[in-house]
Amino acid sequence: MKSIEMIADKIVSDAVKNHASDIHIIPRRDDTLIQLRMANRLIPRFHLPKEDCERLVSHFKFTASMDIGEKRRPQSGAFSVKVNQKYVGLRLSTLPANQKESLVIRLLPQQQQIPFYKISLFPAATMKLLALLNHAHGLILFTGPTGSGKTTTLYSLLDESSHIFNRSVITLEDPIEKENESVLQVQVNEKAGVTYSTGLKAILRHDPDIIMVGEIRDSETAKIAVRAALTGHLVLSTMHTRDAKGAIYRLFEFGVERIEVEQTLVAVAAQRLVELECPYCESDICSPYCFSSSQLKRASIFELLTGRELMRVIHGQETNSYKNLKSIINKGIALGYIKESEYERWIIDEES
Repeated sequence: MKSIEMIADKIVSDAVKNHASDIHIIPRRDDTLIQLRMANRLIPRFHLPKEDCERLVSHFKFTASMDIGEKRRPQSGAFSVKVNQKYVGLRLSTLPANQKESLVIRLLPQQQQIPFYKISLFPAATMKLLALLNHAHGLILFTGPTGSGKTTTLYSLLDESSHIFNRSVITLEDPIEKENESVLQVQVNEKAGVTYSTGLKAILRHDPDIIMVGEIRDSETAKIAVRAALTGHLVLSTMHTRDAKGAIYRLFEFGVERIEVEQTLVAVAAQRLVELECPYCESDICSPYCFSSSQLKRASIFELLTGRELMRVIHGQETNSYKNLKSIINKGIALGYIKESEYERWIIDEES
């Protein structure tokens, strides 16, 4: 009988090998289901005896310094492991379920940042994003659903800014997803009193040129981020909205004044990860004999709202003069880069 440590190592190794973004450990009445999220699909991988579920979840919680005795409320934690000579960060989230405790693990590979020319599927969008870093102050927002690659894009841009423009970069994250020696990274720790709002106030006194806030999730953080942009800092952050326009409306909902948004907001970039067509296989799923089947065939696309179009949206005026995500997906499909299923998925998202 395999030890629970060996089972846990096997699950993590399998997830890393298959380029999974998440591991789902789901308790059921008769067994335990292990699923991996690969691209946009949730794939069943293992079935374990039901008695192993609690032991497996407890093992991961103990390793992440979480309270293994507390099973009635949700918890979160993080730790890193070494798989095939590479470090992988694991971010854990537990949720009390009907049967037993459920666990989802987000995988955060710690490899070097992707080069700037691979940030976007279309090079023109990459050059526009890099041009935004020339601003001395202002607020740049990246928006999109969880897992759309916003943080990876931010890390790549910050790494490029640190090396090319020689600017002081400080990040405030919860948790720190990828370690980067070229920037100063601050971990949010609410137990120690370091929240997004208090951490951001402290960072402002540390003479930064660029501040990266992991996520604007409440009114206080939004107002402090805007205030930092008004006082001569370039602030980059993320939000969870469907498109670029939604990020502006969310700032208004957080109580930020229209005049402050007008004076600080430089650009909004709505990001999506899309699946690419394999140039060698005709079916949606690569053959096991395809030499590129083990590669992650996804890329980012961006809906960029800047300049006059941005001002028109801020003032509540209609504008259709910028390329939205729908038109960019259609362009990629027409060129043979993006799978047609991505357009269908976009339509479903729009209708929901």
